[in-house]
Amino acid sequence: QVQLRESGPGLVKPSQTLSLTCTVSGGSITSSYYASNWIRQTPGKGLEWMGVIRYDGNTYFSPSLKSRTSISRDTSKNQFSLQLSSVTPEDTAVYYCVATVEGQLFAYWGQGTQVTVSS
Repeated sequence: QVQLRESGPGLVKPSQTLSLTCTVSGGSITSSYYASNWIRQTPGKGLEWMGVIRYDGNTYFSPSLKSRTSISRDTSKNQFSLQLSSVTPEDTAVYYCVATVEGQLFAYWGQGTQVTVSS
């Protein structure tokens, strides 16, 4: 059973960079067809897919967030990370790390972490 856990600051100031890390257990982020996603849920807007880093290291991003988003990984720790730059209060959301495994899209979810952007 794949388990994911998000970690990072719960409060970020406007214009700063939001950084979150996801620690994965029960599966390797470099396994074939494994994809590590970041999804967020903002108040009143529903779920928004932000981007993904695949098992081969390739990354893909939502067009609306591409200019501010990066995703990286540390394979030695089985972790992947999200960086969102130039945040505004509109980036306040619950952020989830989510795994796609062997064709099962968004099969496993972390518990989510609340991030508030405020001065």
